[in-house]
Amino acid sequence: MVAGLLLGFWIARYLGPEQFGVFSYAIAFAALFSSIAKLGLDGILVRDLVKEPELRDVYLGTAFWLKLIGALLMLGIVAIVKQLTSTDALTDLYILIIASGAIFQSFEVVDFYFQSKVLSKFVSISKMTQLLISSFLKLYFIFTGAELIYFVIVTLLDQVTLALSLFIAYRFQKLGGFYSHFDTKTAKQLLKDSWPLIFSGLVIIIYMRIDQIMIKEMLGEREVGLFSAAVRLSEAWYFIPVIISSSLFPSIVNAKKISEELYLGRLQRLYSVMIWLAITVALPLTFTSNFLVILLYGEAYKEAGQVLAIHIWAGVFVFIGVASSKWFLSEGLQRHLTINAVAGAIMNIVLNLCLIPKYGICGSAIATVISQAVASYLMNIIFRRTRLNFFRITRSVFSFS
Repeated sequence: MVAGLLLGFWIARYLGPEQFGVFSYAIAFAALFSSIAKLGLDGILVRDLVKEPELRDVYLGTAFWLKLIGALLMLGIVAIVKQLTSTDALTDLYILIIASGAIFQSFEVVDFYFQSKVLSKFVSISKMTQLLISSFLKLYFIFTGAELIYFVIVTLLDQVTLALSLFIAYRFQKLGGFYSHFDTKTAKQLLKDSWPLIFSGLVIIIYMRIDQIMIKEMLGEREVGLFSAAVRLSEAWYFIPVIISSSLFPSIVNAKKISEELYLGRLQRLYSVMIWLAITVALPLTFTSNFLVILLYGEAYKEAGQVLAIHIWAGVFVFIGVASSKWFLSEGLQRHLTINAVAGAIMNIVLNLCLIPKYGICGSAIATVISQAVASYLMNIIFRRTRLNFFRITRSVFSFS
């Protein structure tokens, strides 16, 4: 992960703020519709595989084909929506190439199986394989002076090689194929449970990526490049809560079967770990942001330092949100996740409209922090069923018990 991150800095240096802005815009635009391909099945599938491991092939096969259908639907929507933008034909091509990677994300179901068995090492090996191939290709393109489109194609190849690696890892377990298994009843149940997450996933992506779209329309491609450089460094740590929560989720679900006290105790400790990990990252980066940006990206990106010093604090609420989403899932409160995400998205769009004209890209960073705080934390106090979770998160700042 560190090697991949450093290579990302090198690519940003090589492309420069404007070309990097085009690249980041294409990624952000494609990402806006990624929840359609994912279908909100990630946590749902892990939960069901833990509860009913004997139905492994049915769950994996059904989810695989649902995700493939979702990816094709996503591509159709992207092709239609991009016609409504003011981007040129080449940028439209970049968007379609990157969005095509969603087809290969159907193989993520293998990742969910390994999560349910707490076998993250196989997923890690698969992702390391993908990272090595990707890194060698990107280095080759940098040294040969390749154009931007080659880096766009590598983004698609990342999904292809990860899918192939996961497929090989699953076959290595000698569990047999699941691709021929599709159960209509199971599909309906999965979609019934996940549809709020599909919508909330779409909304979450909007409030995490709409800023780059709005910056491009209001300020220009160079500003997108500067903002994206800061965001890339700020979000580099977001894999930590995902890995920790994914590994501990089965344990938390099983604790609920034993006792409510054990279940809530494990959840409380998870919140505490997440919050203090995020603060440990945010504090030093706040004071070293300008130095780090110039060191990693070069003088051309120096304006991104102020953005990083602000944006890094959104991570505290992202860490909280990732952990508490597991509680929402285990309690069957997916609709509240959707409501929280909608509130965050609306807040982000409104604040961006108000702050970007006045404060530029720093205004967008402020909007991100506030909207993340609203969606992941403050919204919990509004509803009776989630209010205790608000106090539980608050208490986690002061206690690990």
